[in-house]
Parts: sequence; C-alpha cells; structure tokens
Amino acid sequence: MAEKDLIWRIAGGSGDGIDSTSQNFAKALMRSGLNVFTHRHYPSRIRGGHTYVEVRAGNGPVGSRGDGYNFLLTLGDSFARNPGEDAYYGDEEVKPLTENLDELNEGGIIVYDEGLLDEEDVAETDLEQRAEENDWHLYPVDLRGIAREYGRDVMRNTAGVGVTAALLDIDVSYFEELISASMSGDIKEANLNVLEDAYEQAQEFEHTHDWSAPEGDGHDEEQALLSGSDTISYGALDEGCRFISGYPMTPWTDVFTIMSQNLPKFGGISEQVEDEIAAAALALGASHMGVKSMSGSSGGGFALMSEPLGLAEMTETPIVLVEAMRAGPSTGLPTKPEQGDLEHILYTSQGDSSRVVFAPANVRECYTQTRQAFKIAYEYQIPTIVAYDQKLQGELRNVPVSFFDEEPNSDPGAVLTEEEIQEAAHHASGKFNRFQHDPEDGSNVSPRSVPGQKDGRFLATGNEHNESGHIDEDPENRVIQMERRVGKLADIREELDGLDTTHQTYKGPEDADYGIITWGSQQGTVFEAVDRLNDAGHSVKAIGVSDLMPYPEEDVTEFLESVDEALVVEMNATAQFRGLTQKELGRFGEKMSSLLKYNGNPFEPDEIVEGFETSIDDGELPHQRMKYVPAAGD
Repeated sequence: MAEKDLIWRIAGGSGDGIDSTSQNFAKALMRSGLNVFTHRHYPSRIRGGHTYVEVRAGNGPVGSRGDGYNFLLTLGDSFARNPGEDAYYGDEEVKPLTENLDELNEGGIIVYDEGLLDEEDVAETDLEQRAEENDWHLYPVDLRGIAREYGRDVMRNTAGVGVTAALLDIDVSYFEELISASMSGDIKEANLNVLEDAYEQAQEFEHTHDWSAPEGDGHDEEQALLSGSDTISYGALDEGCRFISGYPMTPWTDVFTIMSQNLPKFGGISEQVEDEIAAAALALGASHMGVKSMSGSSGGGFALMSEPLGLAEMTETPIVLVEAMRAGPSTGLPTKPEQGDLEHILYTSQGDSSRVVFAPANVRECYTQTRQAFKIAYEYQIPTIVAYDQKLQGELRNVPVSFFDEEPNSDPGAVLTEEEIQEAAHHASGKFNRFQHDPEDGSNVSPRSVPGQKDGRFLATGNEHNESGHIDEDPENRVIQMERRVGKLADIREELDGLDTTHQTYKGPEDADYGIITWGSQQGTVFEAVDRLNDAGHSVKAIGVSDLMPYPEEDVTEFLESVDEALVVEMNATAQFRGLTQKELGRFGEKMSSLLKYNGNPFEPDEIVEGFETSIDDGELPHQRMKYVPAAGD
C-alpha cells in the first residue's frame, strides 16, 4: 500500500445509507483527481445488520483494497433490532464500531456518532484503552443531532462526510456538487445544510492526527466510476445483446438489473421468470430465433441451469451465461466472495463439456471479455460463460470514459443468408443440413439458419442427431458429431492464441526466479503484492489467467517453465484452479504450491506477501485466515 493512500471505511446498519454515501465519497475523490477503489461488505440476513464499505484513494494505480484501513466513520446501527448485549447476535447497535476495530491501522482516525452511541455503549468497548495502545485518534460527534436539526436522522451519513472532509482537508465543494446533482428541493437544501454544519463544527476540533487526504494530480480525461457488473452489462449491450432472462439471486442480480434498465433503450427485451431453469431455457429459445441473448445466476441458481446448458451444447445454440460466484455450498455465504464454483462452471451439465469459460479480473476485463464471449459464442455456436464473483460484482473503480469508445457489433455470427441456404446441403426431405459432418470451410462449425428463413428448417433436439437434426444413435454418427462439437475448443484456443493481446495478464520482471499464479478477481491484489515483494529484494513475477476453458496451455507452460517455483493464489478451500492446471499440465505439479483463503473475505496484499515468504521458506502460516498447501512433491 502506498504510504499516502487513504483508506476510508464507513460502517453502519443496513438502511443507514452506507452504500450510496460511500459511492458519493468515492466519486468526490475521483473528481478531485485521485484514483479510487471500493470494497463492500454487507450481511445476508433479510432483517439487516452491520455493513461497511471501504474507499481507497491515491495518486498512483489503485487495484486492490489495501491492508486494513486508516479512517473509520462509524454511524452505529440505527435499525438494530437487538441493541442488548444478551441478544443472539450481540448488541447490534454498537457493532459497526466494535467489529471494525481489529482492522484499523495504527495511528488511524475514528469518528463515531455519539448521538446514537452513548457514553455507556462506548465505555463497554474499551475504546479509549485500545485507542491509546494503537495511537488511534477519537472524534465523537453528535451526527444524529446535526441531522435532526435540519430534518431526518438518515442525513447523519451526510454529517459524517462533512466531518471527514474537515478532518482530512478535502474540498467540501465536491460533495456539494454531488448533492446538488442527485437531489432537489427541500431534501437537497437540508443535506447541504447538514454537510456545511458538520464541516464547520469539525474544523473547530483540536486535530490530534496528522492525516490528510492525498492531493490529486488530476486525470487527463473524463473518468467513470464502475463495477464489474456495470461493465459486463455494457460489454453485452455493445456486442449486440438484445435479450436477457433471469431470476434474482445475489450477486448476479446486479447484471440482470442493469441490463433490464438499459435494454429498452436499444430495442431489447428483459424477462424475469419463475426460476433459473426457465431463465436459461428462455434465453436459449431467443438465441435459437436469431437474437443475441444472455442469462445467468449464482451458485444454486446456476446449478438449475445445467439442463438447458447441456441443451445448448447439443443443439449448438450460442448463448452467453454469467455465473456470479459466492461462497457455498448450498446458500453458504450469499453476500461474501469466493472462487469455489470453478469446477461446477467447467463441468456442469451432462456428458463431455463443450463450452468456453472466461474469468475477467477487473472492470476493464469484464467489458472486453464479455464482448469476446459473445463473439466466440455466436461465431462457434457454443455456450460461453463469464465467471466473476461478489468481490468484482460490488467493487467500484474509476475508468477513463474513452476506454469504451469501441464500435458496437450486431453481427449475428455464423448465420447464412437465404441465398446461401439455397446453395447449402439439404436432406432429401428438404430439411437443411444444420449439423453437417464436413462443412465446406473445413471447420467444426456447421452453417446455421434461423427460423423463418426459406429452406432453412431443421430439427433441434437434445438427443444425438444426424445432419438434419433427426435422432440418430448410429455409433459412427455419434463419434463424428461428438468430435466435431468438442473439436471447436481447439479451434477457439487457436483463435485466442492468435489475438494481438492475450487475456492472460502479467506483472513483474520476465527473468524472475519465482512465480505467482492467480485467476479472476484476485489479480489486482496479487500484482500489488508482487511489487512489494520485488521492492523487498525477492525475484517474483505473476500471471493472471482469464481463459479457463479452453485452457491457455501455451501461456501457462511458458510461465511455469521460466520459474523455479510457483504459488497459486485463489479463494477456495480445495485449490480448484491449481487442480485444473495440474490436469492440463501435470508435469508441473511439483512446482506448484497453494495459498488459499475461504473465510468470506478477499485477500489483502500483505497476506499474499506473507504467504509467498512462507512458501519459499517452507514455513507455516501463523494464523487461520489463510491456508498454505505445499507442492505435491514436498
């Protein structure tokens, strides 16, 4: 973590406006010229509970949540159902204070709402003693009192932002502009008054800290604050997706909601259905009719899509599915991140799999790889899955608006015109040979027609079939059709390897002695750790892998051949990506060890530094937050 980076955490109860306040705080810092990154933590209980959001801001690249944090704005939980300490979940009113102290860095700042948390509440937390031990700087402020003076209690989050701005020397005008742009009438005036009052009161405090927000160097161009859910959606829209069907399930719901809000502007359709089987089947039907379509879910919801996913593979109907991973099994930790669905994504459905899986690592990759997913799906007539997780779903990062200045693409892929259909092969019955064994272009992709095209009719069935789609159990036909379907993966791998830019991302010196391998959302954290390790005198490089199927054998082979040892970093308990790599590249099994985390929280850079140093020293981790698994030969 850069020494001057600010990591600000706002904590309160569900309903206290934590999410919206943190977004506005991040936008204000972005507009001040800083790079920002947010991390969101919230409970899965319908009845609410303690929630927080971190905002990290700095002048340099910010690709990770950092180690701990250095400023806590704690509102307390004004919606606490059980404020007594004897309640099953403890004193929920004070939890936004007590449950955040362990991660507050030495020398940090605490602002708490003494209008909600009275002296007795605070005294029971031993806050003053812990503050003295850790050199924390305490600023109790009656945030609720300030809010009530101008209206409702909920505005105490605005009061907290005003206090934060004063204590960190942040220009309050950025917050005023955001309030003026997002509110109107009496609500706008009340919030502006609360902000000003809190700011002025905090300016009068005796500042015992020496913290201030970093001064932004400015951005060369306009920035947007976006999540992985945003950019998956925008990538789908720009690639011509005009139909989505789904059923709400955290964290997939974000993509479904964003697409549903935007599709009508492009003449598209969104359908919420009764369950995930219907969602995937409906999207499959829309794609069969010639519309670029997508669906998706999370965890157990995606499990229900196994049957229509197999149907897409058998009928060679293109479709893009989003799998937003969360901690399992079953309902598990529905609002916490984990990368435990990898094997499920790769192999669910029936029989031998023929699908493509991408796992983007950040908001930019979510956009570009979603667009690539549609191109592959509709060119090769194969289901393609975009896998991401709750971490990437909820975190916000600033991205130059110009990044999205790419031409939209409405190309339907390998679909014949009616003129081409007339010249194509047909069965004696007149049916179009949709599933030809030997297409004229020599590829494994058969020409495709869509319903309504003259002479383009064929049968689409989940049974094994012959060229025109009729059920056919002949062994020779089975082998030919299966090899053609599965053979698409080799063709796709060849195309991906031939692109100007690979989906795999690299960090560190090319001639490094040691390697770190990761996939998906942990890439930014790993890359920050690599910088620290090299600064500390280690010789380390990293690869972030996005292509999960077909596996990028050449890229990973070259990486593993170039290092003495490699540490595989992932968020699951069973080392699933390391297992996939050993399956594909078994000869490197003795080179790879694992660093695993599966407690519901993503890695921090320092944890990866610690895990790497443990791996090269053949030591043991001193705590239970992570698990180190040695190489197979150790």
